[in-house]
Amino acid sequence: MSQANGHDDRTLPPSSAEEASGAFEPLETTRIPPPPHQPGAPDAHTLELVEAALARLDLEARVRLLTGSGFWRTAAEPAIELREMVLCDGPAGVRGERFDEREPSASLPCPTALAASWDESLVERLGALLAIEARRKQVDVVLGPTVNLQRSPYAGRHFECYSEEPLLSGRVGAALVRGIQAGGVAATVKHYTANDSETERYSVDVRMSERALHEVHLAPFEEIVRAGGVWALMAAYNSVDGVTMTESPLLETPLRTEWGFDGLVVSDWFATRSTEGAGRAELDLAMPGPGPDQPWGAALVAAVRAGLVPAEAIERKVRRLLLLAARVGALGALVPPAPPRPAPDAAALLREAAAAGMVLLHDTGTALPLTPDTLRRVAVLGPNAEVARIQGGGSATVIPPYAISPLAGLRAALGPDVEVTHAVGARIRHRLPAVTGADVHDPKTGEPGLRVRFIGPDGELLHEELRGGGRLLWLDDPIVARAVAIEAVGVLRARIDGPHRIGVAGVGRFRLLADGVPLVDDDLVTEDPLGGILTPPERWAVLDLAADREVELHLRHDFAAERPGTGFVLGVDRPVAHEDAELDHAVALAAQAEVAVVVVGSTEESDSEGRDRSHLSLPGRQDELIRRVAAVNSNTVVVVNSGSPVLLPWRADVAAILVSWFPGQEFGAALADVLLGHREPGGRLPMTWPAHEDDPAVLSTTPVAGRLDYAEGIHIGYRGWLRAGVTPAYPFGHGLGWTTWEHLWVETVASGADFVARVRIRNTGPRPGRHLVQAYLSRADGMVERPVLWLAGHTWASAPAGAEVTVELTIPARAFGHWSAESGRRETEPGGYTLRIGGSSAELPLTAKLEVGPGLRP
Repeated sequence: MSQANGHDDRTLPPSSAEEASGAFEPLETTRIPPPPHQPGAPDAHTLELVEAALARLDLEARVRLLTGSGFWRTAAEPAIELREMVLCDGPAGVRGERFDEREPSASLPCPTALAASWDESLVERLGALLAIEARRKQVDVVLGPTVNLQRSPYAGRHFECYSEEPLLSGRVGAALVRGIQAGGVAATVKHYTANDSETERYSVDVRMSERALHEVHLAPFEEIVRAGGVWALMAAYNSVDGVTMTESPLLETPLRTEWGFDGLVVSDWFATRSTEGAGRAELDLAMPGPGPDQPWGAALVAAVRAGLVPAEAIERKVRRLLLLAARVGALGALVPPAPPRPAPDAAALLREAAAAGMVLLHDTGTALPLTPDTLRRVAVLGPNAEVARIQGGGSATVIPPYAISPLAGLRAALGPDVEVTHAVGARIRHRLPAVTGADVHDPKTGEPGLRVRFIGPDGELLHEELRGGGRLLWLDDPIVARAVAIEAVGVLRARIDGPHRIGVAGVGRFRLLADGVPLVDDDLVTEDPLGGILTPPERWAVLDLAADREVELHLRHDFAAERPGTGFVLGVDRPVAHEDAELDHAVALAAQAEVAVVVVGSTEESDSEGRDRSHLSLPGRQDELIRRVAAVNSNTVVVVNSGSPVLLPWRADVAAILVSWFPGQEFGAALADVLLGHREPGGRLPMTWPAHEDDPAVLSTTPVAGRLDYAEGIHIGYRGWLRAGVTPAYPFGHGLGWTTWEHLWVETVASGADFVARVRIRNTGPRPGRHLVQAYLSRADGMVERPVLWLAGHTWASAPAGAEVTVELTIPARAFGHWSAESGRRETEPGGYTLRIGGSSAELPLTAKLEVGPGLRP
């Protein structure tokens, strides 16, 4: 046994949550239960149905099924009772085919926040909620989870991935998959593989060692195939070792031949590059379709008849597509299993999940948790306090039914006896915010919203409707298919005096008038095929308006009729106070308050699909705001509302730092629960937070001559920091709570090829708590190159104040293995390993020696 002193790793168990005061509904105690474990191979009846349907299709019919029938739909075949299947984005909420305010979607915490919970049971329940959402929106296939690794904090899509650690990514992703698929909805693990950044993402060629590929970057996918039983996988845009992923041999080996994947491989949208190469590869479905840029269809039929693509390859693809259809109830009389019954209020689950992922990085113990009985005034400051970011940009974005801001959440929780003041303090430039029904009204009826008209080729009015806001998107819409232009008209009323930025974002021809005066008259273009949906270019002009002045906005958008859809954002950015005056006002409010809560974060220009970050600093003058507030109020609590790590140069000057990530629609309510001590800040970092931009383990995402070399090999994330001997700002696995813990001893026993570690810990603080016990392996004297440390297992422990508890965790035989390029498989080097136990990758006070004998196969 090893002895250890306790360390400051403090948490509060969910069971101790108290009802928050204020206007929100009480916290629900009823939860969506975790669904049963996902079954394995399909039964004999399903296989017989698939084979019977396949036998009735000729070559042309088979090939027709392998390309989508639209942007989100697969093709139907009535002759075999095959209906269309709907595929939609879903890493943090299910969009559905109509992505607008009329059909809102539940907004979950971003995937990084889910991984920060390190709670597979919670994530499985969230997967069940996604299945319910998918069935409500008639979606058969959810395009998620995203398990690419957080190789670099510069990656724009960092927030959509889980972790820098392959084991954690795989386990959390598998839990989400099990939850989704237990509801009869397919999950789609993506993006296979090495799609870890956005720069040149359509064409970049990623190069790495064979060992890094198999041991690190393929590992989360393998876990999700084996432990999650995932039904679909998405092939990425990029190339690996010179071969584009939709044609890669990795789709066959190891995916099918070694891991036993029997599901469908779908391309990322517009990622299918060729007729013959992709036709011969293990890609099954090319999306979207049909269209002039799709390389399959008639060309694939011709390639098969010419002997350039084997007919057997087409047969395998269609068989897998039919199996997916059978699993989701789209083939014949098969009916998918009913989803688990939802809780009376799914908001309670989202609120629980948001709090479970929040990470308390730093706490002096002077400010938190807040106690309303001792407070008179709290200043809630910062650009993200009143209008927070609940989600990242790109295909993970949904339109929620509501979003609770930190300011609203804290005002409701603190109640009328505590004065809550607010100032923005530091403005940061965002893209133009879409107008809402509170900004504009229909000039015809006076109702809130925009009058939208669809114009036909001869100038005729095809259809008109009232829309609730200016963020508009149409895909596979029959009216849009007939139209050549869309007009949006609304009357804007100015609320305050000053210059207003008014403009449009989209792709195509736009003409925007204000009371007949042109503001924008331009063709907006992008080279990104999804740019019009994700982050379209924008144009705007400044119009000086007096308060209560009304101006009629008229936007006309002309577009190419052959496109699968169109969309745009009509936006207005209202005047703001002078920056220096705004900052001074925030500091004055902080000086008058007992506690200052400063909510800072990123913008849509970062943390978004389609582009990588250019720096790691908080944008604008947010760092200055924090420093000045901390100088006048020693109880300054900073809430970092970012999906990715940011630099925290003031971290030693504030009382506490809480990372909220992008926590979904229940942000403000969950934040109040945590700050007031009703819930634990349950998260632990799933990635390392750098101290400096030039830390050696902060890796570049910029290709050189179209190539991105993963020179770090197996030393990704915290492994790279340890290898370089550099101390980050906060290490992988770090997180505090409301009590303290002491690690007492660990003992290990062999259990077959695995080991079981029994760990004794003590809650040394004044409150009940929950502690994440983390286990790492190291090997200093082997012949095989190893990381300094690598994660081998983890488990949660709960204990009342002052109590001791013993937990067990398994160290699987696989944890000792490494990929051998010589043998082309995982092998284990026999000998001695050190097991290290603690509360983060940098705090591992307990050790035990493990001896692995020869002949062990991981």
